[in-house]
Amino acid sequence: MTRRPGFPARLGPAPAARRFTSVDAPARAAAPTGVGLDSQAVRARMVQKLAAQGVTDARVLAAMNAVERHRFVDSALANQAYEDTSLPIGLGQTISKPNVVARMIELLLGAPGAAGGRLGRVLEVGTGCGYQAALLSHVASEVYSIERLRGLHERARENLRAFRLANVHLLFGDGMAGFAKGAPYAGIIAAAGGEAVPTQWTDQLAEGGRIVAPMVMPNGRQALVIVDRTAGRLSQATLEGVHFVPLKSGTA
Repeated sequence: MTRRPGFPARLGPAPAARRFTSVDAPARAAAPTGVGLDSQAVRARMVQKLAAQGVTDARVLAAMNAVERHRFVDSALANQAYEDTSLPIGLGQTISKPNVVARMIELLLGAPGAAGGRLGRVLEVGTGCGYQAALLSHVASEVYSIERLRGLHERARENLRAFRLANVHLLFGDGMAGFAKGAPYAGIIAAAGGEAVPTQWTDQLAEGGRIVAPMVMPNGRQALVIVDRTAGRLSQATLEGVHFVPLKSGTA
């Protein structure tokens, strides 16, 4: 097995495409927030709606209740943060609907090797604004999150700094290649859809692990797929339709 880096990683002048950042840093002063958005009741109402929509895993609902979504969107959109809608986060990207995020994490927790407990090491492809990484920190022992757009990588680092999440590690690089130094992963979750699940992801998936990702179907539309590794074999299932940004290689 490839040896994993220690934390916080010391990469020095490593190439930008593999720059690694730990978000376990001193907390900054919280930015001003809209009236009532810090209220536990606001998130509780969102969680109640998620449960009514079919999200049943208590671990997922607890994470959704704990992480303040409004801290990951522009202040002008903060009053929409707890609605079941996607919102722009810049550079042509969006923060996904709470229901979609909760659904995908719930599917990830259904991995054959999860056994109803906390997930082990997870790879997130597409950090975006950092919201899902914060949620994953509540259900996984360790989270590697990789983002190909430098502007979003930096934004996520700022967003997550105040949360002091020692088990979340941010990378700037090509998510299609995964992150072999952290493998094998109990779960891999992607926020962008391609025409196939990259072989690098399946190669980095642990026994009993699961990939949850959108994929482009023959009709040109996207659907969620899950890929499980059981007894050394891969199996794939196609679920409901979704809409994510395209999966792209390289960095920008």
